[in-house]
Amino acid sequence: MIIPNWHPLFVHFTVALIFLSALLFVLTCVIKGPLREQWLIVACWSLWFGMGITILTGLTGVYAYNTVAHDTPSHIAMTEHRNWAIVTIAVILLLGVLSALRARSGKRLDGIFAVAMTVAALLLASTAWHGGELVYRYGLGVMSLPKAEGHDHAHEGHEHAHAEPRTEEHAHSHPEAGMEVEGATKPHEHTGESEPHSH
Repeated sequence: MIIPNWHPLFVHFTVALIFLSALLFVLTCVIKGPLREQWLIVACWSLWFGMGITILTGLTGVYAYNTVAHDTPSHIAMTEHRNWAIVTIAVILLLGVLSALRARSGKRLDGIFAVAMTVAALLLASTAWHGGELVYRYGLGVMSLPKAEGHDHAHEGHEHAHAEPRTEEHAHSHPEAGMEVEGATKPHEHTGESEPHSH
């Protein structure tokens, strides 16, 4: 199986739907016209669908937090991402339920709700940024990373250089090449949140 967990799949739907909803809620406050009511409907449905997907995003995130191999520095980054996610998910669920209750009672969503959606979008942006750090800085969830071999991709025919066998001598000439891969894949067991974390 190429994908070690489903969290990266669901998180993109959360980001797209919540950002779209926040943008449309803001637009309905500043732009008047025949499309305003339609935009408000789309904003609500985007929030409701996003709320449902966010629940799956959170559950798969918990699974990833407890199963993806990592080392001490990446564990700290994972925990920070998790903490941001908890706050973000709580805000999204709260706004989703509030909007559904107001829609059911026939009440309109005002500018204060648009501001709250903007805050939710900013929280989500920070959470997503911390999640991206886990992959692109720490290499978590990546099955293999390329070795830095100093190839010049500006010249034609560089694919022939990639095809050359990697000799033992060549590997030792780049001691820093595999450091991130080794650090990112070092097992780090979760023994439970209630116990002190020791290394």
